[in-house]
Amino acid sequence: MAAPMTDALLPREYRSGSDPRTLRDALGCFATGVTVVTCIDADGEPVGLTANSFTSVSLDPPLLLVCVARHAASALPLSTASHFAVNVLQTGQQPASITFSTRVEDRFGCTAWALGEHGVPVLMDSLSVFECARHAVHDGGDHFILVGEVQKATFEPGLDPLLYFRGSYRRLHFD
Repeated sequence: MAAPMTDALLPREYRSGSDPRTLRDALGCFATGVTVVTCIDADGEPVGLTANSFTSVSLDPPLLLVCVARHAASALPLSTASHFAVNVLQTGQQPASITFSTRVEDRFGCTAWALGEHGVPVLMDSLSVFECARHAVHDGGDHFILVGEVQKATFEPGLDPLLYFRGSYRRLHFD
């Protein structure tokens, strides 16, 4: 006979119009990498934010996308910048992920960075970095979808990714 299921083990369900927190929890079941998206604002200052909605779109032409919350402090500069970078974080960069997810003014003070070949801030020691030209910006409800054409990509094959799953940072585990 099977053991009775407790409330903690019962599947949770979201339906249109119900609690958005439940939808967020369901979406959090998809493990993702963590990125910091950066650009230079209209005043020539570096800006950036943490994002985990990132994916490749096409190899020909080389396109990727990242979703940016409209209310984010860096949303306006990212939506209008001609170039931006997507910095894919490695396990040692969790502090940078946390800092770039806040409204701290000097987000770049927490990590080493430099201007990349295309004039955008690149976080040093990232797992990979994609320097992009803005290809398109699309509406996505409370977010916008920033599509970039990859101009340059670099990566470190010996590093492990910083992961995010069910509201917590995680690391790869191999058996």
